[in-house]
Amino acid sequence: MKKSKIRSIKNQVIILLAVVMSLISVPETKCQNKTKAKLPSNVPVFSNFVYQGNDKIYTDHPLKTDEFYNPILQGCYPDPSITRKGDDFYLVCSSFAMFPGVPIFQSKDLVNWRQIGHVLDRVSQLKVHDCGISAGIYAPQILYNRMNDTFYMITTQFSGGFGNIVVKTKDPLKGWSDPIKLDFNGIDPSLFFDDNGNGYVIHNDAPDKGKELYNGHRVIKVWEYDVETDKIIPGTDKIVVDGGVDLLKKPIWIEAPHIYKKDGRYFLMCAEGGTGGWHSEVIFVSNDPKGPYTPAPNNPILTQRHFAKDRTNKVDWAGHADLVLGPDNKKYYGVFLAVRPNEKNRVNTGRETFILPVDWSGEFPVFENGLIPLEPKLKMPQGVTENKSGKDGFFPNGNFTFFDDFTSGKLDYRWIGLRGPREEFISTTKNGLQLKPFATNIKQVAPTSTLFYRQMHNSFSFSVTMDYKPASEKDLAGIVALQSERFHYVFGITKKGTDYYIMLERTAGKFRSREVESKIVSFARIDLQQPVRLQVSAKGEDYQFGYSINGTDFVILGGTVSGDILSTDVAGGFTGCLLGLYATSANNAVPE
Repeated sequence: MKKSKIRSIKNQVIILLAVVMSLISVPETKCQNKTKAKLPSNVPVFSNFVYQGNDKIYTDHPLKTDEFYNPILQGCYPDPSITRKGDDFYLVCSSFAMFPGVPIFQSKDLVNWRQIGHVLDRVSQLKVHDCGISAGIYAPQILYNRMNDTFYMITTQFSGGFGNIVVKTKDPLKGWSDPIKLDFNGIDPSLFFDDNGNGYVIHNDAPDKGKELYNGHRVIKVWEYDVETDKIIPGTDKIVVDGGVDLLKKPIWIEAPHIYKKDGRYFLMCAEGGTGGWHSEVIFVSNDPKGPYTPAPNNPILTQRHFAKDRTNKVDWAGHADLVLGPDNKKYYGVFLAVRPNEKNRVNTGRETFILPVDWSGEFPVFENGLIPLEPKLKMPQGVTENKSGKDGFFPNGNFTFFDDFTSGKLDYRWIGLRGPREEFISTTKNGLQLKPFATNIKQVAPTSTLFYRQMHNSFSFSVTMDYKPASEKDLAGIVALQSERFHYVFGITKKGTDYYIMLERTAGKFRSREVESKIVSFARIDLQQPVRLQVSAKGEDYQFGYSINGTDFVILGGTVSGDILSTDVAGGFTGCLLGLYATSANNAVPE
């Protein structure tokens, strides 16, 4: 156990700012009502939360007045889809087993984004209580249909018996309908509404039975869609892409299809190559929405797969895109997912949302600079004069600090639960946020009493003050760094006998096995006369967990530990690392 001295003045300033600045944040959603009742000692109260991002790429590339950073959404915001009504742009992302599901953002200019809520924010819409973290909601598409002035969100929900579903609204600020189940198999559905009012669903599916040629062989299928009843029309399905651009080259995972109409022709854009190192975006064209479709001769139109693996400021896995006409009504833009690995090619921040201008002056669209190594910043669209990142409720990017003291009676949209509503275990008090412990722990595939914030930087610190006295060894509260129920760190306080202990536990699944191994990395007795400040910090691959009983001097428990288990290339799955505030009455890790 070693001590790491943190400058006293800096920490005192940070905690003071946490109280003052917590109201300056992205729009919020209501928590449970404040309570003035005295809390049981085994119910933790969290306060003075601070997240600080400090990636070198941003200090090395300061913005000019006409620039903004890429990605536009840092952290686990993958599979973006975008639509437009009038001057307003709306963007959604995958959320898997996170609750609420499908974060939704609004912008006037494609630079400044405000989170306005979540599409699936009720249990009737989202049933992920018993699924793994990487199940649940995949690849949502948001689309505005001007013919009936209605927004649609269509997605695949791998849980709750849903399958492919669609929800609707006239106003994304006023909530969405309950899901309408759609009767077809496959994944990654999207909608297309033609100028004559006809509707279509297009999606990824398996080849016809007996016709699968290789592992990863998929097809794109189109159905006619009844806009009045929100049902596919039976018998209208047709395969329009078999395998991908060139079946002879055995392309894998043709998916995430979107249809666009331009100059009287129909363009089908898809991801190809799987959502890893061979990821790309490809385009096809037809004179009819149901094909036949012909691939462009210059495919792919976006990819990062051809460049040196050790390149500086590496961005990789680019693909899964969606297009929209920009604010000047002339220039197209495309949002897509990509990753920013750390120095050891770990992907702890997950798949993030990027944007690029699109050149559609020729027959086919091409992402500008999407076939060369991606840069960390872009010129703002024509006519956009101000980058308001992190101001006036707009989402921050680059390096930033986020404060929250949890006393406003509302919860910032960036705080999410896992498999169940946050409101079932949180409430605000005059002293901060109370987490009611569930009788489940973080290793279980069940709702947990954990409030998560996405890791958004490769170098960061995440700290919070916790007031807590566990009543028994079954009680534990603290913070977590989690990639899944099978891969995570828990840094918390529990009790054994009459003594209180703080401990760091590491849980990791075994390679190609469902077995999981948990071990206590380190533990120490702790004095709980005062609230304790807990911290997790990282510099790339290296993570440290520390605690302070005086708010300034931190003890690092367990030394430096590897963040490899928090990366998708080790843990598998589709999410990035989630950093959480955690409480349980089902602790099974006891210091020996």
